[in-house]
Amino acid sequence: MNNAKKLTGITYVALLALALVAPLIGLYPVFVMKLLCFALFACAFNLLLGFTGLLSFGHAAFFGMAAYVTGWVVKALGFTPELGLVAGILTGAGLGLLFGVVAIRRQGIYFAMITLALAQMVFFVCLQAPFTGGEDGLQGVPRGSLFGVLPLTSDITMYYVVLAIFVACFLGIMRVVTSPFGQVLKMIRENEPRATSLGYAVDRYKLLAFVLSAALSGLAGGLKTIVMGFASLTDVHWSMSGEVILMGLLGGVGTFFGPVMGSTIVISLQNLLADKVGAWVNVIIGVIFVLCVLAFRKGVVGELQAWRERRRRAAAEA
Repeated sequence: MNNAKKLTGITYVALLALALVAPLIGLYPVFVMKLLCFALFACAFNLLLGFTGLLSFGHAAFFGMAAYVTGWVVKALGFTPELGLVAGILTGAGLGLLFGVVAIRRQGIYFAMITLALAQMVFFVCLQAPFTGGEDGLQGVPRGSLFGVLPLTSDITMYYVVLAIFVACFLGIMRVVTSPFGQVLKMIRENEPRATSLGYAVDRYKLLAFVLSAALSGLAGGLKTIVMGFASLTDVHWSMSGEVILMGLLGGVGTFFGPVMGSTIVISLQNLLADKVGAWVNVIIGVIFVLCVLAFRKGVVGELQAWRERRRRAAAEA
């Protein structure tokens, strides 16, 4: 087990080193920043589905509404980007609290459908609200200067800020999951009646996990707006909720790196194939997802971890 942890640690360090030199080896910084934003979104969703066992079809509401609020705060009010991101986090957390209070007492498909219905309400608010720009979206959001000192107009500077935020959030999610709070969430996922019988306030734990996941999704949405300079109805559409579910399942729910892997696959395919096959890129991604479900039911990272565990057990028995 110690060897497995050491190998995982070495892998994370190697990936971090690769991320640090990515702009220097020819990778387009804006593309990698977009990938990191969606990786953070997928990790936030995985905190809810993978470690708490709650399937939400409404996470686009937190991501998209936070994207709009961050863009509006920075563009219309002239606030600095960090204050815009704080506004996005608070927007995601507030919506998460509202959604959670309504939906958290339901389970299974009923919980999923309630979150979808509430998210659709948010979508129509974004469609009609004057500050969102309607179908045109919110355009021309400036990056500004971080804390009024560090200008973010440079893609390289912006890249390292996004990378730092992503790494901090990734480590924070790992800390939450491995904490006593996270162990209770795993118990709820595996056997909710047993958690209740042991005296845990299950609904409170699920609500806290839901709000935390929504807040991180809001941060991802706000960060995406700062990076790309716009927010659109695509960010808050129900298809975005489906996309983040796809990222999680493709990479492996219940694993730390799975959502990052899934988002990398999806965003890379969209970027590489969009100009070549147009709308057919969604069909291709759908086929890949079906093949993954049939052949790799635990996702790419989940299957790799299962294979490594089987090898370890076989070596121990030999």
